[in-house]
Amino acid sequence: MTNFARNMILRLIAETTGAEIAEAAAVLPLMFMILLGIFWFGQAFSIYGAINRAAHDGARAGSAPYCVTCTGPNTVAQYATNAVNAVNNALTQSQLDPTKARYPVPQPVFNTCPGITGGNACVSGNANICVELPVQISDPNKGGVGACGISVAFQYPYQFWLPFTGLNNQKIYLNASAQVGMERQ
Repeated sequence: MTNFARNMILRLIAETTGAEIAEAAAVLPLMFMILLGIFWFGQAFSIYGAINRAAHDGARAGSAPYCVTCTGPNTVAQYATNAVNAVNNALTQSQLDPTKARYPVPQPVFNTCPGITGGNACVSGNANICVELPVQISDPNKGGVGACGISVAFQYPYQFWLPFTGLNNQKIYLNASAQVGMERQ
């Protein structure tokens, strides 16, 4: 190291009055909290995307006929079972626990399709995912006129960990829902 560099470093050390240390002590905890917030909100956003994808997968699976080669009509319970199984598979693939899903509060309300029996209350055998069909949904391809379809909805819990804030250990429920028109045989 040259004499000039050594003198420069010694001069910088000698001129430090401690203000930088006080500023760092004030700013670093705030920066740490901001980084933690970004991380936890990013996690929540990732889970939100995964559960919405699961709801769309469930609605698509539930809209397809249960058995196209079988004789006789497919039942509402068969469509609902397809939807619930697809949601559970998508949640498992996203490394989320399907047993943590719960009915949406409040439950979505749809009009029943005219001329179709079956009702549109939550018909799944699974106690945590609401599958409603046949329901009248808005179809943008038909100018907003209602089409017959299926609705899948549920909530998934997420717990924040942000110390020194009101969100610390706060459990929130993220909502997921999807509606798809029913396929015809």
